[in-house]
Amino acid sequence: MEDFDFDSVTDRSNTNAIKYDLAEKRGKPRDAVSLWVADMDFPTAPCIREALAQKAAHGIFGYSTPDSRYYDAVRNWFARRHQFSFQDEWIVTTPGVVFAIATAIKAFTKEGEGVLIQKPVYYPFFNMIAALKRRVVNNSLVLKDGRYEIDFADFEKKIIEENVKLFIFCSPHNPGGRVWTQEELRQLSEICLRHSVLVVSDEIHSDITFAGHRHTIFATLSEAAAQNSVICTSPSKSFNLAGLQFSTIFIPNEGHRKVFKAEIDKTGYDEPSLMGLVAAVSAYNDGGDWFDAAKAYIWENIQFAKQYLEAHCPRIRLIVPEGTYLVWLDFSAFGLSGKEIDERVLHRAKVWLDNGAMFGREGEQFQRINCATPRSILTEALKRICGEFSN
Repeated sequence: MEDFDFDSVTDRSNTNAIKYDLAEKRGKPRDAVSLWVADMDFPTAPCIREALAQKAAHGIFGYSTPDSRYYDAVRNWFARRHQFSFQDEWIVTTPGVVFAIATAIKAFTKEGEGVLIQKPVYYPFFNMIAALKRRVVNNSLVLKDGRYEIDFADFEKKIIEENVKLFIFCSPHNPGGRVWTQEELRQLSEICLRHSVLVVSDEIHSDITFAGHRHTIFATLSEAAAQNSVICTSPSKSFNLAGLQFSTIFIPNEGHRKVFKAEIDKTGYDEPSLMGLVAAVSAYNDGGDWFDAAKAYIWENIQFAKQYLEAHCPRIRLIVPEGTYLVWLDFSAFGLSGKEIDERVLHRAKVWLDNGAMFGREGEQFQRINCATPRSILTEALKRICGEFSN
């Protein structure tokens, strides 16, 4: 395997990066260590940069469309990594997973209807539901011995009581880091099938799982599960391509796919991003070695963070993730409010993280830290946090 460098720090200031260039505009300290938004601080794989450079050199950036090169690249990646096969017509491309989820909410529910989520969870889920004038129905996850679990009895109860017809599922889970087991997924699928609830499964972090944990694509559970699901994926998290605005959405059910595409048509969106398409093909064809090396480095970062906190500030409990490069830090031992925690982390330690309240009231005493960064940056952030909270 090629030796990739993840330790070197790339200056991202003045590059239109929201992670770094929006601090003052958003009222954050200018000199804060920024580990909040979910992109990596690593340049993407060399093969992707080369493919983009070649396309840039061609010089024409007209309307684009996926062809067999794209479908074959996606097919081979998902077969090798996830034992998932599909028909080309299942795929709908969108400029992002969040765009796809918003489309699904509009396509499959009406104003006033309930949409089920599981807090603490990626905050655009409930923000979009509310903005689209649907009702947020919450099945809170249960934190038990440092690991989130699903309350299946409450899950089904909420579906029945709120007449839910759409469930937005985060798999792997952000911010809790769970990689759901096949048994957990089967229980969810059975309940949703029993009550005719369509599953929109956000699987954008599906590649990023760690030893002992394997992601299961929801549509692989059964034919019935496949026909009752919208699977949202993208190379953006695995290869640090979020700014290229390209996602792959699998919709096996022809009727659902037709309704979904009709909703997209209302937006005027049609052809996908050319550079996003080029990057996706290169990533899935040739980026595997880089991705595996990046994932190994991120796991070492997570282990380093755990050990650092245990040594310097053991009252901060790190919830060890089974997947994703996003790590949930538990500050509940300090007896502080979420606002007090955020004030101390952001304005006194000067580390910009995502405060847990953003993910729902269940996360109020947590902070989310992004570990996809050079070790030196992570070390400085942990040093500042422990300097503030170990006193």
